[in-house]
Formats: sequence, structure tokens, C-alpha cells
Amino acid sequence: MPVDQTSWEAAVRHLYEDAYPYDATGPRRHGTWLLDVLALMARTSDPRGWTGLDDAAQNPEREAFPTYPFVTHPPEYIASRLQEIDRNSAENLLLALTDDGCTLSNLSRFAESEAELRAMARTILTRYGDSACFHTNVKRPGHASGTLDFTSSGWAYSPLSVYSEDYGLIVVSATEVGMFWNFADH
Repeated sequence: MPVDQTSWEAAVRHLYEDAYPYDATGPRRHGTWLLDVLALMARTSDPRGWTGLDDAAQNPEREAFPTYPFVTHPPEYIASRLQEIDRNSAENLLLALTDDGCTLSNLSRFAESEAELRAMARTILTRYGDSACFHTNVKRPGHASGTLDFTSSGWAYSPLSVYSEDYGLIVVSATEVGMFWNFADH
């Protein structure tokens, strides 16, 4: 079932309003979707005109560096820092990105139940369709290849920004590329 603009924007806004997010979607124009990720980092427009979140949009650093807070890298560099994950791990990651620390314990700050928050994460993913693939810079290896384990205490990530910590999810469909990223400086 397709998702509408109002539901998608409300889910993005509610889940990430207290984070330092970059949540946006751009068109898929290249066979190599990493080129679309680079365009998205440079703030390409949402193909549907839907509104994401970009806390760094008004930062003066963007005048000299349009991709700020992302560092400009070639596609090969970005590819080496990402791993593909399954849809369930992508849903969990969307929930972990709601605040610093990239952990599901972030959900305790919400008034909604975990089931309601998971429904919001699924609303976000629905935009990209059932055949979308998911990639992350988070390393929380699960028991099966392509999964993340949010019950383990150990994790790492491969930063793509100027911040000491950044973690996120890239969603790739046949027509769109979405980024859901959070930044922290500790």
C-alpha cells in the first residue's frame, strides 16, 4: 500500500525532531546509486516535493562546502564504508537514529509504544517500495549476514561527515534514494 506525503512527513518529523538529522530523498538518476547519494549530500531536491529534515541547512559552513556536514568523497570511498542490510535491520536502524548513540534505548523518550514507533518507521520505508535495498555505515553485526544486532553492546561505524559520530541509513529504490542520518559530537 503506498504512503501519502502527510503520513511520511509526519513520521520523519516525529521520529527525528530531537536528533541532529539529515533526512532527505532524491531522484535515482544513475545506475551506480552512489552517484545519487553524492547528489543527495549536496541537497538535490526531493522528486515528489516532500519535506525531510536538514538541521545543517542554514549552517554558514554550507556556503564553502555545499555537502556540509558530509565530507566530499568519491563514490568508491563511500561504497567501502557501507554494508547492505535487510529490511528488518533497516527498520531497527531508523528507530535507533532517533537520538545520539544509535541505540534502541532511544525509544524510551517517546510517549508512543514501540509498536507505534515501528509503524512510523515502516511508513518511512514504504515510500521506497518492497524491492528497495538498504545500506548503512553502522557496524553492529548480527548472527546472519546482512543483519544488525541492536542487543549487543559493541558497535562501530564508518563516518562520512565532519562530526566525531555519524550514522545512517541509505534506502535505494528503482526511482529514489533516501538518506536518514544523525550526527553527534562527543
